[in-house]
Parts: sequence; structure tokens; C-alpha cells
Amino acid sequence: MGTDPLARLVDLPGGIFRMGGDDPDRYLDDGEDPVRDVKLSPFAISATAVTTAEFASFVEATDHRTTAEIETWSFVFGGHLPDDFPETRGVVGAEWWRQVHGADWRHPEGPHSDLAGRADHPVVHLSWFDAVAFSEWAGGRLPTEAEWEYAARGGLDQARLPWGDDLMPGGEHRCNIWTGTFPSEDTAEDGYAGTCPVDAFAPNGFGLHNCSGNVWEWCADWFATRHPGERPLVDPTGPPLGTDRVVKGGSFLCHDSYCYRYRPAARSATAPVDTTCHRGLRLAL
Repeated sequence: MGTDPLARLVDLPGGIFRMGGDDPDRYLDDGEDPVRDVKLSPFAISATAVTTAEFASFVEATDHRTTAEIETWSFVFGGHLPDDFPETRGVVGAEWWRQVHGADWRHPEGPHSDLAGRADHPVVHLSWFDAVAFSEWAGGRLPTEAEWEYAARGGLDQARLPWGDDLMPGGEHRCNIWTGTFPSEDTAEDGYAGTCPVDAFAPNGFGLHNCSGNVWEWCADWFATRHPGERPLVDPTGPPLGTDRVVKGGSFLCHDSYCYRYRPAARSATAPVDTTCHRGLRLAL
């Protein structure tokens, strides 16, 4: 896999699709519903999330310093830290998140870690501002939420997942999410505990890999739970202002008992300055 993110763009025709969902197990406060008709112009989107090798090329060319590097810390999943790792600040109600000084895109689990063997893994610990900076340097942009969801669905209408409704068709794992009991035991039955290569699983009907799980992906839109009433919506870009940006796709930490957000319709809100070990981006054009 090379280091030019534009080399893996997939051209999509656009058109009208049904966005959002009414899954009975959805999180009502996330604003997935109502299902709504959206009309999109043709666009292109990367078949995979941006890799650490691609991001390294950007940093080498621009000397960009990420938000996590400037702030000198980022959030790391506590289960991926050594048993003797010093106590650090956590998150109330989500104590598995740990503030780790020295954690950044080069050191995903903190200063004791590196990118060895992860050139084809998704780059993580990026803020929305880092994602925008990379996208502009690469000659692209972040996808809108509507574009991301249309692409992730792979041409399927209201399927629960990018490949259909069954999480494991034929008993086969199709994505990198938490397997086991969250957050105490990850059995890694899908082959991975943590991130996996960006093309590790079979693509959807549009040729996109890992639109469920692995890492959350930044979108261009501000987050809102109320949606415009006109139908169909044409090339929606979200509200003009907000406090959080939309992220889509879920991550390797998602489990249906805790974060059932690895479905294309699902969404979450994240402050644009936040950085974690399970958030990256996919490029659009």
C-alpha cells in the first residue's frame, strides 16, 4: 500500500438514498432518525481510512504538529496500557479512558509504543483540525455525513451493516469491533485487539473497507439531532454552527452492549479538539 491517499479514491454516482435509521436498539439521543431521503451529487471517497504511512508523508512535507502533540497528551484505552503503567486521570463514567502524556499519532498507546508494523493501520489521535489539515494537503476534504453514510452503505437500502443485516454472515467476522465482555475482556475473535490494517476485511458493494469498526472517522458536519424537514435533502452539510463534529463508523472498542454505533446509520458527537486512540479519517473529493 502506497502513501498517496488519492490513489485509492472510489468514484460514486450519487443519487437519492435513504439516510438515517430506526433500528430498535439505536440510541434515541443520537438523532439517527427519522429516515429521510437525501440526494447527493457525484463525489469520490477513499476506499480506506488514512494510514499512518500516509499521515507520516504529510508531516514530513509540512512539519505539522497535531493537537495531541501540542497538548502533550491524548486519551488511550486503559486496557492497552501495561499493568505497571502509572495512574493517570480518567473519565468519569468511562473509566477505561486514560489521559496519557506522550500519546499521539506516532505513539498510539503512549511514549512506550511506536508504529512498528502499523504502516497500513489507520492513523489515530487526530483532532478534527488535524483531519482537515491533512485533507487539504492531500488535495481533498472530509466527507459530509451524508456522503460518508451513502458510501458506507455500499448500495444497500437501510441494511443494518455495510454488507447486510447479519453481523457474522456464515459465521465470518466482517469488521473489527470488541469481541467479549466490554471493557474487561477482548477475546480478539475477529483477529485483532486494537486497530487492524485499513483493508483487513472484505469491502462493501462500493469497494470501501472497514466502514464498521476499526476507527471512528471524522466528518465535515457540525453535529445536530434535528434535521431539516424538506425532502429530499440535496447535498446536506449539517448546521452552520455547533459545538461538536460528527464522527461515523464506530471503532474497535464498539460492542452492542455498550456502543452499538458501528452501523452506517449510527453517529456520534465529538468536540473538534478531542483526540483518542480510536479516531481517524477518510478522504473525500
